[in-house]
Amino acid sequence: MLAYRHAFHAGNHGDVLKHLVYLLVLRHVLHKDKGVRIIDTHAGAGGYSLESRYAKRHEEFEQGVGRLWSLAERPPIVEAYLEIIRSFNPDGVLRQMPGSPAIARHVMRPQDQLRLFELHPTDYKVLSSFVAGAPGVLAEHRDGFASLKSVLPPPTRRAVLLIDPSFEGDADYGRVVAAVREALERFAESVILVWYPQVQKVLARELPRRLVAAAPKGWVHARLTVQPVDSRGFGLAGSGMVVINPPHTLYAELQALLPWLVGVLGQYDGASHRLEHKSV
Repeated sequence: MLAYRHAFHAGNHGDVLKHLVYLLVLRHVLHKDKGVRIIDTHAGAGGYSLESRYAKRHEEFEQGVGRLWSLAERPPIVEAYLEIIRSFNPDGVLRQMPGSPAIARHVMRPQDQLRLFELHPTDYKVLSSFVAGAPGVLAEHRDGFASLKSVLPPPTRRAVLLIDPSFEGDADYGRVVAAVREALERFAESVILVWYPQVQKVLARELPRRLVAAAPKGWVHARLTVQPVDSRGFGLAGSGMVVINPPHTLYAELQALLPWLVGVLGQYDGASHRLEHKSV
């Protein structure tokens, strides 16, 4: 698992979906005055150069955030997302891509906390430098799955948890489900976001069903399909987000956003979206 580097995929269509849903959730949750503990189990490096040899290998960002960058008109949440990206690229040229820690840092307030976990030693070194000295932010070189007991429940009784592992091997699928169950046992009101890849694996197809089964108080499931798999059944067709205990506004916001994303990010005639929810 330590071979995985998110820099290869920074800014791709999966990042766009993940970051937009994350930003929608954070903006709603942070609307109330009471402090929130934001937890990121697989934080990565915090930010990525799109000119690095990793990003340049497949240039996945060109079919993701690159398609948003030059549009004249964008939905408000997309504009808010691009505002964060522009803060990394003040000259207007897309060279740097913020990761999920940067998005959380951008919107968090003095009363909020950000807890970041990253196991890859190189990415952790970059991450720790990126957040060094930031008030309320703590980065740890630890397994995020195994660290939930140290951060839940939060003292403010408000928490947002992002789970976004590499899914390089099959083990991550089971660990994600176990982590969600543990998080809900420790703090049932946690708002939990899980990103997953849309690949030709039974475990990937079953993951959303297993996650919503663990969410008795409501959930939203959003999936974006942008490209076909290759002739061997390989490739990332798209990705999905499952949000447990979602803000009551999220489903309606995604009803408007997902069709727009299909039109902008779709790479073939079969591009589509799926949106389901259960409210209590």
